[in-house]
Amino acid sequence: MEVICFEDRAFYAMIDKLEAYIDSKKPKQTQGDKWVSGEEAMRMLRITSKTTLQKFRDEGKIRYSQPEKKIILYDADSIRDFIEDFTYETF
Repeated sequence: MEVICFEDRAFYAMIDKLEAYIDSKKPKQTQGDKWVSGEEAMRMLRITSKTTLQKFRDEGKIRYSQPEKKIILYDADSIRDFIEDFTYETF
């Protein structure tokens, strides 16, 4: 078994470079990804009821756009913010 020792500064520098490399490989969010369909919004919220999705929309909890009468698109950022609002820290 071989053991490799690092100074703490070198270890954290290596971790930072690794994080930067991983972030560079992630696909960049395009303008089209900002708005998601109702099915995608329900998947992000982990709900199965269209009524619940409509309730969130009607109460102003998530942003939406209605470019045509039967087409409703949801703002993915507002869905993420809505989920983050209900995040609790453990003790």
